[in-house]
Amino acid sequence: MRIRASLVAATMSGAAALTAFVVPAAQADDAPSAPSAADAVAPLVVGEQKSTFSTADAGDIKITKVTVNGNKDVVVGGTLAKSFNIYVTATNPEGIEGVQAFLWHGTDLTSEDGIDGAIIPDQPEDISRDCEYWSETTATCKVTLTATPGVDLYKSSLNGKWNVYAGAVGKDLDVAESDVYKNHWVKRASHFASFNASPEPVAKGKPITLSGGLSRISWTYLKYYGYAAQPVQVQFKKAGSSSYTTVKTVNSSSTGQVKTTITASTDGTWRLYYPGNSATSTATSSADYVDVR
Repeated sequence: MRIRASLVAATMSGAAALTAFVVPAAQADDAPSAPSAADAVAPLVVGEQKSTFSTADAGDIKITKVTVNGNKDVVVGGTLAKSFNIYVTATNPEGIEGVQAFLWHGTDLTSEDGIDGAIIPDQPEDISRDCEYWSETTATCKVTLTATPGVDLYKSSLNGKWNVYAGAVGKDLDVAESDVYKNHWVKRASHFASFNASPEPVAKGKPITLSGGLSRISWTYLKYYGYAAQPVQVQFKKAGSSSYTTVKTVNSSSTGQVKTTITASTDGTWRLYYPGNSATSTATSSADYVDVR
């Protein structure tokens, strides 16, 4: 499945173009068709001046802070698109006109073979002027992006660390930009398809069997599959308590199943918790209360 081809460009007073960027047309790496080459990527241009994608400041204008999704991982499932914001703070003696930001995956934004994925703004044809002006020289501007499984995230191997592009344009047309201002995690969603603690009720000193199934999304096939050999925490909240404690950790089976036994001692609620990893989100199962008699 091809990911969409879109242009990230900005025009200001007919003069400024902030990053002519085309998302590469590619196939999933584990699908029958092989990936094709990326389209061209051009640097930011203001008049005759071109940036080098190597610095977050140019002249008097500077980018001072970039926040992606509230500093939380971008977690994407298999059926629903994930919208999130990037906030870019910039300062310039002549004031800030607007900003642009997006995420890209690869090694070199300026190379045809150096990029294999991108998550671009919802309105890529313009810079964002959705700004809060802290003073005449400093502003924080919001860029909204949407990650769509099977489109922007067209193969599962795109999970993990992404690069954050950030650019800012001053009212005097000065430009600051960085192709890798920072990195951010884009992860595949995981979840527990089921969970049960039994029997209910149970006699004190007898075993309680806890079982559930951990799975995670494949962006390639847009389905959830059992997630094997993952450490899953068995957690318990005693009746009357407000917090869970981890009782033990067990590994999921080759099909993602989790099953273990605990000796019943007191009333309380049981659940499973998966802490996630660099490619996959955390997950918490439903909770099941067990009456111990």
